[in-house]
Amino acid sequence: MVDSFMSQTQLLRTLDRQVGAVIMGGQVQAHLAALEDLLAFSMLPQTRDRLARAVVGAAALAAWQVLDLGNTQRAWQLYELSKGAAARADDPMYLAYAMTAQAPVLTAVGKPDLAVELIQEAQRSVGTKASPRLMAWLHASAAEALAHAGRRDASMRAVDRAAAVLPPGDDDWDLEMPDVILNDRNLIRWRGCMLAQLDEAAMSELYDALAKIDTKFTRATASMHFHMAKAHLAHGERDQAANHARQARGLAVRIGSARNRARIDRLCAEL
Repeated sequence: MVDSFMSQTQLLRTLDRQVGAVIMGGQVQAHLAALEDLLAFSMLPQTRDRLARAVVGAAALAAWQVLDLGNTQRAWQLYELSKGAAARADDPMYLAYAMTAQAPVLTAVGKPDLAVELIQEAQRSVGTKASPRLMAWLHASAAEALAHAGRRDASMRAVDRAAAVLPPGDDDWDLEMPDVILNDRNLIRWRGCMLAQLDEAAMSELYDALAKIDTKFTRATASMHFHMAKAHLAHGERDQAANHARQARGLAVRIGSARNRARIDRLCAEL
């Protein structure tokens, strides 16, 4: 039963990437509520531990959805639920994942330095117990937070560390940590967006990432077009910037991504 619930979380995560929280939010909330009820009434320790791990991923997905809808307070509460479930399971990998997943909330409220500290604490807490793909994801997440904090050199070192430990190949699911998704293509996109965040010339990296991105992941594609628009604007190429901004906004509106729409609107005000 627990395996079925965890598989359902993965399916919901995939669907969320395609159609967004407006459509999938209710299903994710119902899924999380069912897992919480099962955890509350389970008795055997081994069952409780597995259910707690399932709650970690479901709560983190629900938190990411409401953060995308612009509700930072509720997102924080759901990430706290995710962290609490990881602590209940006494699993350092799941706790490091939940802590790091929470960091974008701090970035969203203008506290990127605190986001960096949270991720670094997650890295210290898991130590050498992380799987290679989780370790790469932790480094990539740190790189993103460092970029938001304007710490270029540290950000580049972190993304290089992610590339060094990331398992090769097209596989992106982590068998040991099923809530982590990362491969070389994802990391190229991550690096390009970071360079754009640092207001550096990232055109080649961004176009390379855009060519490789799975366009079924609508939210990520909207983010890519936003960063493309930002990079073109930095070069004074307003027509290209406007074109990518339109595409980004159209995708963001389609999936109800308030977070993406807000930053696209701020960028459009400069065009």
